Amino acid sequence: MSWMPCPEPDTEVSERPELIETVVVPRAHDIGGFEVRRALPTRSRRMVGPFIFFDQMGPAEFLVGNGIDVRPHPHIGLATVTYLLNGTIMHRDSLGTEQLIAPGDVNLMTAGRGIAHSERTDDAMRTRGGRLFGIQSWLALPHDREERAPDFAHVAVGALPSAQQDGVSLRVICGSFAGLRAPVETGWDTLYVDVGLDDGARLHVPAEAEERAFYLLQGRLEIDGTVYEPMQLLVLTPGESLTVTAHGPVRAMLFGGATMDGPRHIWWNFVSSSKERIEQAKADWRAGRFDPVPNETEFIPLPER
Repeated sequence: MSWMPCPEPDTEVSERPELIETVVVPRAHDIGGFEVRRALPTRSRRMVGPFIFFDQMGPAEFLVGNGIDVRPHPHIGLATVTYLLNGTIMHRDSLGTEQLIAPGDVNLMTAGRGIAHSERTDDAMRTRGGRLFGIQSWLALPHDREERAPDFAHVAVGALPSAQQDGVSLRVICGSFAGLRAPVETGWDTLYVDVGLDDGARLHVPAEAEERAFYLLQGRLEIDGTVYEPMQLLVLTPGESLTVTAHGPVRAMLFGGATMDGPRHIWWNFVSSSKERIEQAKADWRAGRFDPVPNETEFIPLPER
């Protein structure tokens, strides 16, 4: 999805348990009947593992005939991960991909040296109306993959490993957790898990991943005696294992991975370790040098900033 301007999230600086490094409270931003909450990046926290961008999309209820229409736009130096909890989105890209994503599926689009794509409400959902709720995240690519060929992979929900036990449900989206490994290849040590907890259920989180965070979608989560509210990003202290306890039914995303191999620059939809490379991408989009998205006639112009 294209970068949408959102208010800077608040970073909690009050006393916290030793197991929590940072608490980020995203602010809601309406982009035209569709609410977005951005948890990453912030001034105090740019990345968690390779995750450099983390947006909650919705929940939104679209009336008949309405939906999202994100016109074709470019990316470099990143991989987008689209994961829905409700609703559907039609993805089209300059590789010729046309793929519907449904709840629990994973769309992994690796931009590499450059790709363009659009995201729109599909005809079936637009005809009947419905709810859209999900997470859009970007993974920075390691230095040796920033200029790789673009690629697209779709993994249906049934191919993702899952488990349920003692009030805990897990679906591993990327990487491995609790003995489960996802078939989604990112090129970097990545952790991404959809976590569901019944009231009172407990989940042990080992310190295996170098950087980890919880994003609370629903319910309240207790960590080290402190209870956290929904719509908060909890960055966990590195090297510390912990156990979380649900207060009411909880839905959360656990994500992170190895620390990235150096800082990254973000400008609009471009991510790179080089500012000069971003300038080249800006010039390429302005001059129409990105491959077009088939069956699309519109595009998002380069921002004038």
